[in-house]
Amino acid sequence: MNFQQLRSVREAVRQSFNLTRVADTLYTSQPGISRQIRELEEELGIEIFERYGKRLTGMTDPGKEILRIIERLLLEADNLRRASEDFAQAEKGTLTIATTHTQARYSLPNVIMGFRDAYPDVRIALHQTSPNYIAALVSAGEADIGIATEGLTQFDELVSFPSYSWSHTAVVHSEHPLASTDDITLKTLASYPLITYDKGFTGRGHIDEAFAKVGITPDIVLTAMDSDVIQQYALLGLGVGIVASMAVEQAPKNGLTIIDTSHLFAKNVTRVAVRKGAYLRSYAYDFIHRFAPDIDIGTLQSTVLGEA
Repeated sequence: MNFQQLRSVREAVRQSFNLTRVADTLYTSQPGISRQIRELEEELGIEIFERYGKRLTGMTDPGKEILRIIERLLLEADNLRRASEDFAQAEKGTLTIATTHTQARYSLPNVIMGFRDAYPDVRIALHQTSPNYIAALVSAGEADIGIATEGLTQFDELVSFPSYSWSHTAVVHSEHPLASTDDITLKTLASYPLITYDKGFTGRGHIDEAFAKVGITPDIVLTAMDSDVIQQYALLGLGVGIVASMAVEQAPKNGLTIIDTSHLFAKNVTRVAVRKGAYLRSYAYDFIHRFAPDIDIGTLQSTVLGEA
């Protein structure tokens, strides 16, 4: 039994049993992957995968249990490597952060600048993507830390903590009729075309819930993942933009009027997530503390390692 066999099994599941993709991911050949899997099955004396001819089609019941053990073994192997690096090179390495565009653009710059001053030999890999993919990257060990508002609490293999709360804000062209409105309502908002986030991004669910609760169907004429894109089209007069408050607090655009809508939509909570059982380098915990000072790092460490 060896780690290459274990990785071949895990990757076969991750790649939906497509051995060509498995071989590409592990930089080897398809016959080599098939051999690794078959040798492990022969050593264990069980069939891990269901087959149709030579093609893998699914997992057997024993295989599903074996996969859970394989995941733990590979996680601990990765933890061993990280621990040795932590002792040998305490302030060197790469910190991989998966997050959304909004967090990367507005919430993280000051944190990253401060972190780089403290750890000049640590490289930062910033992956901007959707909340569900952020969770998947952290779950798979491909990112150390996930930061998002949605999705992170829905994965059992993750530990997540709230970091800060924020509201949605409306933005309009300075000559828009709402630019001079003091007391705005959902009904007033819905009387104009709206521009906001794609479903599943940046608190979009709270926007939809607020309108649904009062029986209003808004005319959402454009959606985007990017707060800057939403503001740009609002500036062009396409409609009323509804964006995250930090997008306008830290980077207001000339020609836009900001309208407080915090009373119309439920608060959103951005969370920090790491994988259960993962060994995080000491500088990763320091990054989390810088981003979310209210998170008790001792509690986070013990929860991640299953001690709490």
